[in-house]
Amino acid sequence: MAFGTMDDDADEVMNEINMTPLVDVMLVLLIIFIITVPVMKHSVNVDLPRAANQPEDIKPATVRLAVSSDGQYHWNGAAITDSQLEENLKAEAGKDPQPDLHIQGDKEVRYERVAQAMAAAQRAGVRKIGFVTDPAK
Repeated sequence: MAFGTMDDDADEVMNEINMTPLVDVMLVLLIIFIITVPVMKHSVNVDLPRAANQPEDIKPATVRLAVSSDGQYHWNGAAITDSQLEENLKAEAGKDPQPDLHIQGDKEVRYERVAQAMAAAQRAGVRKIGFVTDPAK
Protein backbone atom coordinates (compact mmCIF):
# COMPACT_ATOMS: atom_id res chain seq x y z
CA MET A 1 0.00 0.00 0.00
CA ALA A 2 1.52 3.29 -1.03
CA PHE A 3 0.70 6.91 -0.55
CA GLY A 4 -0.18 8.80 -3.72
CA THR A 5 -0.09 7.39 -7.20
CA MET A 6 1.89 4.45 -8.48
CA ASP A 7 4.74 5.22 -10.87
CA ASP A 8 6.89 2.98 -12.99
CA ASP A 9 9.67 3.32 -10.45
CA ALA A 10 8.43 1.18 -7.50
CA ASP A 11 11.52 1.70 -5.34
CA GLU A 12 10.91 5.42 -4.97
CA VAL A 13 9.17 6.54 -1.73
CA MET A 14 6.16 8.83 -2.08
CA ASN A 15 6.32 11.89 0.18
CA GLU A 16 2.75 13.09 -0.36
CA ILE A 17 -0.08 12.39 2.07
CA ASN A 18 -3.57 11.81 0.74
CA MET A 19 -5.59 14.73 2.14
CA THR A 20 -9.03 13.43 1.16
CA PRO A 21 -9.74 11.47 4.41
CA LEU A 22 -8.57 14.44 6.50
CA VAL A 23 -10.92 16.78 4.62
CA ASP A 24 -13.79 14.29 5.07
CA VAL A 25 -13.24 14.17 8.84
CA MET A 26 -13.06 17.95 9.06
CA LEU A 27 -16.33 18.32 7.13
CA VAL A 28 -18.07 15.85 9.45
CA LEU A 29 -16.84 17.78 12.50
CA LEU A 30 -17.99 21.05 10.94
CA ILE A 31 -21.48 19.64 10.38
CA ILE A 32 -21.61 18.36 13.99
CA PHE A 33 -20.65 21.78 15.35
CA ILE A 34 -23.17 23.55 13.10
CA ILE A 35 -25.93 21.30 14.48
CA THR A 36 -24.93 21.52 18.17
CA VAL A 37 -24.28 25.27 18.49
CA PRO A 38 -27.96 26.35 18.20
CA VAL A 39 -28.92 23.67 20.73
CA MET A 40 -26.40 25.02 23.23
CA LYS A 41 -27.87 28.53 23.02
CA HIS A 42 -31.28 27.34 24.22
CA SER A 43 -30.30 26.39 27.74
CA VAL A 44 -32.47 26.00 30.81
CA ASN A 45 -32.02 28.56 33.56
CA VAL A 46 -31.66 26.98 36.97
CA ASP A 47 -31.91 28.99 40.16
CA LEU A 48 -29.36 27.44 42.50
CA PRO A 49 -29.57 28.17 46.22
CA ARG A 50 -27.05 30.57 47.62
CA ALA A 51 -25.09 29.47 50.66
CA ALA A 52 -23.26 31.81 52.98
CA ASN A 53 -20.02 30.32 54.23
CA GLN A 54 -18.38 31.92 57.23
CA PRO A 55 -14.96 30.73 58.37
CA GLU A 56 -14.96 29.14 61.79
CA ASP A 57 -12.93 31.30 64.13
CA ILE A 58 -13.42 29.08 67.17
CA LYS A 59 -10.10 27.51 67.99
CA PRO A 60 -10.07 24.85 70.69
CA ALA A 61 -8.04 25.50 73.77
CA THR A 62 -4.89 23.58 74.48
CA VAL A 63 -4.48 21.68 77.73
CA ARG A 64 -0.90 20.96 78.76
CA LEU A 65 -0.39 17.86 80.87
CA ALA A 66 3.18 17.52 82.10
CA VAL A 67 4.56 14.47 83.84
CA SER A 68 7.52 15.35 86.05
CA SER A 69 10.47 13.08 86.73
CA ASP A 70 8.93 11.85 90.02
CA GLY A 71 5.68 10.84 88.24
CA GLN A 72 3.62 13.84 89.41
CA TYR A 73 1.02 15.24 86.97
CA HIS A 74 0.85 18.97 86.25
CA TRP A 75 -2.34 20.35 84.61
CA ASN A 76 -1.43 23.64 82.88
CA GLY A 77 1.35 24.13 85.42
CA ALA A 78 -0.61 23.19 88.57
CA ALA A 79 0.15 19.89 90.33
CA ILE A 80 -2.82 17.49 90.48
CA THR A 81 -3.49 13.97 91.73
CA ASP A 82 -4.55 10.94 89.69
CA SER A 83 -8.22 11.33 90.66
CA GLN A 84 -8.16 15.03 89.77
CA LEU A 85 -6.61 14.11 86.42
CA GLU A 86 -9.56 11.82 85.60
CA GLU A 87 -12.06 14.52 86.63
CA ASN A 88 -10.31 17.22 84.59
CA LEU A 89 -10.09 14.97 81.53
CA LYS A 90 -13.82 14.15 81.73
CA ALA A 91 -14.65 17.85 82.03
CA GLU A 92 -12.48 18.74 79.02
CA ALA A 93 -13.86 15.86 76.94
CA GLY A 94 -17.39 17.20 77.40
CA LYS A 95 -16.57 20.60 75.92
CA ASP A 96 -17.41 21.56 72.34
CA PRO A 97 -15.03 22.04 70.57
CA GLN A 98 -12.91 19.59 72.46
CA PRO A 99 -9.52 21.00 73.45
CA ASP A 100 -6.24 19.42 72.39
CA LEU A 101 -4.38 17.53 75.10
CA HIS A 102 -0.62 17.99 74.91
CA ILE A 103 1.32 15.54 77.04
CA GLN A 104 4.88 16.41 77.95
CA GLY A 105 6.82 13.73 79.77
CA ASP A 106 10.13 14.29 81.48
CA LYS A 107 12.92 12.16 80.05
CA GLU A 108 13.58 10.64 83.51
CA VAL A 109 9.93 9.62 84.15
CA ARG A 110 8.84 6.02 83.80
CA TYR A 111 6.81 5.43 80.65
CA GLU A 112 4.15 3.78 82.81
CA ARG A 113 3.03 7.17 84.16
CA VAL A 114 2.66 8.62 80.64
CA ALA A 115 0.77 5.50 79.53
CA GLN A 116 -1.56 5.85 82.53
CA ALA A 117 -2.31 9.45 81.51
CA MET A 118 -3.05 8.36 77.94
CA ALA A 119 -5.33 5.56 79.18
CA ALA A 120 -7.18 8.01 81.43
CA ALA A 121 -7.62 10.38 78.48
CA GLN A 122 -8.99 7.54 76.36
CA ARG A 123 -11.45 6.50 79.07
CA ALA A 124 -12.58 10.11 79.43
CA GLY A 125 -13.22 10.40 75.67
CA VAL A 126 -10.47 12.82 74.69
CA ARG A 127 -9.97 12.52 70.92
CA LYS A 128 -7.00 14.84 70.27
CA ILE A 129 -3.78 13.94 72.03
CA GLY A 130 -0.38 15.30 71.10
CA PHE A 131 3.08 14.87 72.56
CA VAL A 132 5.39 17.75 73.35
CA THR A 133 9.11 17.10 73.13
CA ASP A 134 12.08 19.26 73.93
CA PRO A 135 15.07 18.34 71.75
CA ALA A 136 17.45 20.29 73.98
CA LYS A 137 16.86 18.01 76.95
